Amino acid sequence: MCRKILGTLVLALSACGAEPERDDLPASGSEVSADARPVILFLGTSLTAGYGVDPELAYPARIGRRIDSLGLGLQVVNAGVSGETSAGGLRRIEWLLGQPVAVLVLELGANDGLRGQSPEALEQNLQAIIDRTRELRPEARVVIAGMEAPPNLGRRYTEAFREVFPRVARANDATLIPFLLEGIAGVPERNLPDGIHPTGEGHGIIAETVWDALGPILEGVREAGAAARSP
Repeated sequence: MCRKILGTLVLALSACGAEPERDDLPASGSEVSADARPVILFLGTSLTAGYGVDPELAYPARIGRRIDSLGLGLQVVNAGVSGETSAGGLRRIEWLLGQPVAVLVLELGANDGLRGQSPEALEQNLQAIIDRTRELRPEARVVIAGMEAPPNLGRRYTEAFREVFPRVARANDATLIPFLLEGIAGVPERNLPDGIHPTGEGHGIIAETVWDALGPILEGVREAGAAARSP
């Protein structure tokens, strides 16, 4: 059923075309915070940036409010950019790691798939992002959000694309979200009129999906931080 629903979404995506690639973006930007608290860094596409909705309704902001309500002593940095590819994320990651990143939530690949770019290149870019993160922030935990490719690219491509995310997660002992848009894809009332981007309600569902993976990790981050501060 999920695959059938997804087909409706990705056909709409293909008809509309991929988001414009943002090669004009500098390596740095406003995503870096001066706050000294450990960072949950969301590196992603327009799905993370919250395209078309109030930024406070985007799923990273919702997760940030939950973190604050639980007193976890962590902050969210939303480094989502519309049109971002895995190659673009790789260009930005080193600068973003100038912050005290405790958790990296990696939501990249949707635009790679829309452009029919090589699954092998996607995998290499995701791995390079994780390698650089582990080099500069060795204690950081990694969460990988799975995505699907348009079915019009053929079964071989879509299967190869789908397999990238669990394989990278296994290779890096990362937490996998099997499909970020579970419960969103192909549900008109949970997407904007473009049929591509989630509504505020849709972002609420994504926030719950992400929290299921992220919540236990954040509790461990808090405990580790408390132990480090103990005399």
